[in-house]
Amino acid sequence: MRTRVVVVGAGVAGSAAAWRLAERGAEVVLVDRFGAGHDKGASHGSSRIYRHAYSNVHYVRLAAQALRGWETLQDLGGERVLELTGAVDHGDPDALQPLADALDSESVPSHFLDPAEAGKRWPGLRFDTQVLWHAAAGRVHADRAVATLQAAATNRGAQVQRERRVLSIETDPTGVRVRTDGGLLEADQVVVAAGAWTSALVGPHLDYPPIRTTQEQPAHFARVDRGRGTEWPSFIHHPGAGYRGPGIYGLDSPDGVKVGEHGTGPEIDPDVRTAADPALLDRLVDHVRHWIPGVDSRTARPVSCLYSTTPDHDFVIDRVGQVTVAGGFSGHGFKFGPALGDLVAELVLDSKPANPLFALNRFRVPARGTTRR
Repeated sequence: MRTRVVVVGAGVAGSAAAWRLAERGAEVVLVDRFGAGHDKGASHGSSRIYRHAYSNVHYVRLAAQALRGWETLQDLGGERVLELTGAVDHGDPDALQPLADALDSESVPSHFLDPAEAGKRWPGLRFDTQVLWHAAAGRVHADRAVATLQAAATNRGAQVQRERRVLSIETDPTGVRVRTDGGLLEADQVVVAAGAWTSALVGPHLDYPPIRTTQEQPAHFARVDRGRGTEWPSFIHHPGAGYRGPGIYGLDSPDGVKVGEHGTGPEIDPDVRTAADPALLDRLVDHVRHWIPGVDSRTARPVSCLYSTTPDHDFVIDRVGQVTVAGGFSGHGFKFGPALGDLVAELVLDSKPANPLFALNRFRVPARGTTRR
């Protein structure tokens, strides 16, 4: 008998989970409270960074797994969702060396460039210290990727129900009942990948950690003649050395060069979005004016998305009974989309233990008199 699974949340994680579950023979219903292509959460827009450069080798491996998944998805759908442009990390040398060490340990080619050499290669960016380059990086088209993941899921028999708000999730030994404003869904298991709305849905069923939801405000800038198209790598500017501001990320996109601060937005209720903050935009424009000469700083067009951040900035991908949760992607989860789907499918269909990096029990406080090991 096929396992019946309801997946709540049709962003990148939920859509990838629906694809991988349906591909493995599960009977899947993917439900989302918003319409197709909405901009209410964290999976919309034309650009997300794809990169391997993490100091934690688990993420380097997960990125490699995701790359294979993105390539498979493109082959299935005939739609280009990933473009490899390479990526540069620059700024504090103490932040760069652990990245290089982790890449080397997983045999991902990378090398250092001095600022002058990097500046000649990428005149749209200004560098103050050594630059770490790795070619197996680039950008994912977010809207296209989510749509293609959902198409792959439906081609394997999954159903998608949009504009259905989940009111409650009930479990008992006989199965799961997911009550929506459009009716009742019954299944053997449920996967909750609802972004900033996950806590409210899974709270009665598992000890979900405190999640901080912030509204981030990157902006798109028009390119000038010194850098166009694939000449732009994805880039991370690490604070330290000659730069003392917040961490900065950026990449080219169909909408211009996207630049943003990482995780500095105000904490909000996800149902109450705020207008663009002029002070945040001014700070971003000042950074662009000084460090990114390849764009016109006067052309900033702010956009917004949500971060759902865990206390340690690592993900939550775990299962308790009939409830599997995938959340807390902390502003860096999109690139791993297909691999997140794999992890969820293994939890649901194989009862495989969660990766300790993503397990719920890492947040539990030991009882007094016990020792954490």
